[in-house]
Amino acid sequence: MMPCWGFGIQARNGRFLSKIRMLHQNHIHLSRRVGPQIHHSLLTSQQQQQQQYAQNHLKFPHATIHKSTAQSGDDTITKNDDSEYQTTSEEETIFALSSGGGGASVGGGATAVAVIRMSGPCAFDALRELLSPSPNGLSGGGKLPKLPKARMASLRTLYDPLTNNDSERRDPLDSALILTFPGPNSFTGEDIVELHCHGSRAVVNGVLSALTHLNSVPIPAATSDEESQQATRRRLSLRPADPGEFTQRAYAHGKLGLVEVEALSDLIVADTSLQRKQALKQFDGRLSRLYMGWREELIKGLAHAEAVIDFGDDEALDPDEEDDGDMDGDGGMSIWGGISPRITSLRQAMERHLADASRGELLRDGLRIAIVGRPNAGKSSLLNLLAGRDAAIVSSTPGTTRDVVEVILDLGGVRCTLLDTAGVREEKEEGVNEIEVEGMKRARIAAKDAHIVVGVVDSTDYERGLEAVDELINGDGDFDDWKKDNILYVVNKVDLKNEMKDNDCVSKSNSFGISCTTSEGVNDFLSVLTTEALSLVSSGNDEASSAALSSLEGSEGAVITRARHRRHVEAAADALGRFEVLSGQGYMALDMAAEELRLAASELGRITGAIDVEDVLDVLFADFCIGK
Repeated sequence: MMPCWGFGIQARNGRFLSKIRMLHQNHIHLSRRVGPQIHHSLLTSQQQQQQQYAQNHLKFPHATIHKSTAQSGDDTITKNDDSEYQTTSEEETIFALSSGGGGASVGGGATAVAVIRMSGPCAFDALRELLSPSPNGLSGGGKLPKLPKARMASLRTLYDPLTNNDSERRDPLDSALILTFPGPNSFTGEDIVELHCHGSRAVVNGVLSALTHLNSVPIPAATSDEESQQATRRRLSLRPADPGEFTQRAYAHGKLGLVEVEALSDLIVADTSLQRKQALKQFDGRLSRLYMGWREELIKGLAHAEAVIDFGDDEALDPDEEDDGDMDGDGGMSIWGGISPRITSLRQAMERHLADASRGELLRDGLRIAIVGRPNAGKSSLLNLLAGRDAAIVSSTPGTTRDVVEVILDLGGVRCTLLDTAGVREEKEEGVNEIEVEGMKRARIAAKDAHIVVGVVDSTDYERGLEAVDELINGDGDFDDWKKDNILYVVNKVDLKNEMKDNDCVSKSNSFGISCTTSEGVNDFLSVLTTEALSLVSSGNDEASSAALSSLEGSEGAVITRARHRRHVEAAADALGRFEVLSGQGYMALDMAAEELRLAASELGRITGAIDVEDVLDVLFADFCIGK
């Protein structure tokens, strides 16, 4: 049997030691169940990834890894002993403003309430220091202030530790609502303190300055024995949090998985109701459960394959299948028993999951709607009308818009970026210069990259306007066929041509007659535009959309929301396709078929955070704001 290595991290936090011991026990149990080869391939589990990430990122500068083994029969197993874990460093306590407000100095305006959060082993000591009215605080040897009951709000006065020591009593900082969350039952898994202060710049800056000052304050240990308090003195280890560090610690302590961290990031920046709902569905773990369930099914098949590799062809691959002797003389074609049909079913489920027209990604990232047409057709006027403000300059001079102007809209819960582009006309026309030519190039690129194109045509110059829009869409041949179905034609200035509704100017499908001056027909156009946007994030555009939706309903509404997820699911499905070919080739291809199962399981593990996620985490946490 192959040796199993145990991981011991020298850390002060007892909860970390408990988690390490738990991981070790699971490690031994897995080894005895599925054999050494499959156990070795699955050693890098999600919890161990989180443990390693914690060692690398949560300020354990002197952490070391130990290897210790003890023989038990024929198996070499790990023995972890509490004596191995000796404190060589202390994890830092972090603090930050976790809400808006606090004034310009912290990037926001004043609000009624500002939430300042602390997390780490010194969080409660820092709170005691802020609650102490004594001039010397806890370092003066006075009575320790009583903390509020856990998870119960308490109105307390915060005192300024920067007060002159000659004063008999510290100056008050604020009257704040205090909440405490002892670890490990907290968001980060550590001790957490939340200070709900008034949101003025003076209050927020004062509290943050006080916490910064506490980093140099020596305090006694939190014990009722006064002699022990004075004998055991230490300095608070506080510092401002880095962007996303609270969530980073929640991941490292196993409170959140990688998919849930991504969902939290999406929830924080959600602009629309549908984005919020999608992020909450992912945050509750349904997407992780889907991928973990698939991965567990692959692991079962892989474990059976390893059993045959280790113990020979007399080991049944399917424990539920009775040995009826049908495998004799078939060249090993039936060695996969009932596993192969389950793998085929799993591949089909992955393909249905992928056949969703990228609706989850579209909803998360938002749609792009390009407004195109000839100069002076009313493109900028339409943009301003839909935005409800003067976002673009409107002028009777042709070629006023040179660059792409962007406005964010919420259409039925879908985040849409509305793009006003430069007017498109012949470069040889009078008045066209090189700047306008560049603007027209950008207009074509914007239309090509858009999910929906709105072609604006001047009703008083209908033929040339329609020709310009059609030339932009069909001229270079780069437009995808499905995008041609997402083109809406808007005939503007109908107030200048009342007979508009009776002629053929609006005979083209998906055409609308409007007036940006009188707002005539705008509501009807906006309603259809909203319906078009919703269709792109709900039912898709291909024949597989119905099957995809049916599959999603069966998986609790889990949808792919990131290109990273899609890439790994596609790789897993491809690996299962190769497995199906190899599994029909008997014993000669057994090793290669098992390797495809292992590859598919690894790809799914990269989504949930079980395998190789260090680079993904670094980028992800960098996108979080400070205090989250």
